[in-house]
Amino acid sequence: MATALNLKRKNIDLPVDTLQKLSIMAVAQGKSLKNFIETILISKANTVAIEISENPSPSGDPWFNDPENIASVKRGMEDIKAGRCRAYSMDEIRGLLGV
Repeated sequence: MATALNLKRKNIDLPVDTLQKLSIMAVAQGKSLKNFIETILISKANTVAIEISENPSPSGDPWFNDPENIASVKRGMEDIKAGRCRAYSMDEIRGLLGV
């Protein structure tokens, strides 16, 4: 189980009928409600596999899998930070395109 050094306290709100059912389940296992709920949550969290994708696209767009495309994005971000860019309004873009 966790030690006092790596615990975080969090209040949660549950419907009364849910708490009643959980209380009955806890008593059946000889546990306090708090301990029972903590055990369930820890067990559930330990079964979840968390994967962090290098692809920044929420949809997993394969365009971002190409290292040259990522390098281009990074160069653009560096240009923005260094002030080597300009923001255009939609009207300015339409004017430049002759639309």
